[in-house]
Amino acid sequence: MAATSARTLKLLSIFGIGATLTAGELATRLGTSVRTVRRDIDTLRDLGYEIEAVRGAGGGYRLGRATRLPPVVFDEDQAVATAVALQTVPAVLSGIRENAARALTTLRQAMPARSRRHAEAFTVSSARNYWEFPAPPIDAETVRAIGGAINRRHLVRVDYTGDGEPVTLTLEPHDLVVWAARWYLVAFDPDADRWRAMRMDRIRPHLPTHTPFGRRDIPHGDPAAFVMTEHDRGDAAAEWPCRGSAVLALPASTVAPFAPGGSTVEYDTESTCRLTLGAWSWAGLAGLLLTFDADITDIEPAELRQALHSLRTRIGRGLGPD
Repeated sequence: MAATSARTLKLLSIFGIGATLTAGELATRLGTSVRTVRRDIDTLRDLGYEIEAVRGAGGGYRLGRATRLPPVVFDEDQAVATAVALQTVPAVLSGIRENAARALTTLRQAMPARSRRHAEAFTVSSARNYWEFPAPPIDAETVRAIGGAINRRHLVRVDYTGDGEPVTLTLEPHDLVVWAARWYLVAFDPDADRWRAMRMDRIRPHLPTHTPFGRRDIPHGDPAAFVMTEHDRGDAAAEWPCRGSAVLALPASTVAPFAPGGSTVEYDTESTCRLTLGAWSWAGLAGLLLTFDADITDIEPAELRQALHSLRTRIGRGLGPD
């Protein structure tokens, strides 16, 4: 009986993801027979859960839209995933760490004893990585306002602070992207007739416009790829003990995805860009530039040029005569 109840709960948790699955697929996930799956579906229906049978190609079983799941129905794997996710969530939204800690406590209290033991086995502490430069925490209301406009496909008016004074823009918001602990809005700017990747921490939305727009094809066909290759995305150079720049013989779109956190990439020509970055030492900064395996020119400041000279001398001694 205990095994049957556990299997039925796991079946309910599988339905909770919203997918439509055949009896065979469900049987494989549960490690049981198709006949047993159908009997467990009948059990769930007897308990009041609306399990729909979908006919035709791509058919199977799914949870009815009117059905409400119990507060928590986790199997062991889901319990572990949730516990780890809530303990390692980056502080990208204002108050997110405190809310995540409260959510984890609530979930643990609601979990069955077996799932709770699995979740509590994964108690972790996260430490800051000095190469990561997350944006300042974002007001959750800003994310709600922009996210709501994306879902409704309504224009948004925002104040955006780039390199200078704030400017007011009317945008077609398409997607939100989280990359390297920073939130970006991918939007089309109809007034400038161009796509933008914009840091969410620099956006202040106005009241909703309720003006609809038609969805467009995002460059590269993927919002994440667009953000990663777009050099003009509102990033700023971080404060480091040593900071310098150089022109690399690579396009800005090639350098942008691999530029270290806290660096900036500026367009120079179609085949060159200026990379500004920092490190704990001039030698470390010189080494970062060399990882791009490209010719470098216009190197600033003098300390960075001297570090590159020193590295060349050391490498030459190590290699010895030809």
